[in-house]
Amino acid sequence: MSANDKTVAEARRAVAAREQGYREQALKLYPWVCGRCTREFTRANLSQLTVHHRDHNHDNNPADGSNWELLCIYCHDHEHAKYVHQDGNATITSREEGPAPAKHKPFAALAGLFPKQDN
Repeated sequence: MSANDKTVAEARRAVAAREQGYREQALKLYPWVCGRCTREFTRANLSQLTVHHRDHNHDNNPADGSNWELLCIYCHDHEHAKYVHQDGNATITSREEGPAPAKHKPFAALAGLFPKQDN
């Protein structure tokens, strides 16, 4: 195993340990209900309930849980889909603050470029 492989493996173990720590705390603090869709969870499907960091900083884990909310995997994905990474750095901005949507319609005149065929 190369030095890079060892570093990556150690980083993955550290992330898993950190996640397990705040996940267990959040599951003790909050009812097992998705904070968005209000779906209820039991031990049988608890793996589908995730911890979302409200400020998107996974290192901000106050013991009172004020930066966490429990979300089902679907609502969690939806929450993160609202944000985009720009220029490959860690700056997160909401899509509402991003560039305006494109208004150009490149295929608008496409039908006029082909001769009409009789059926």
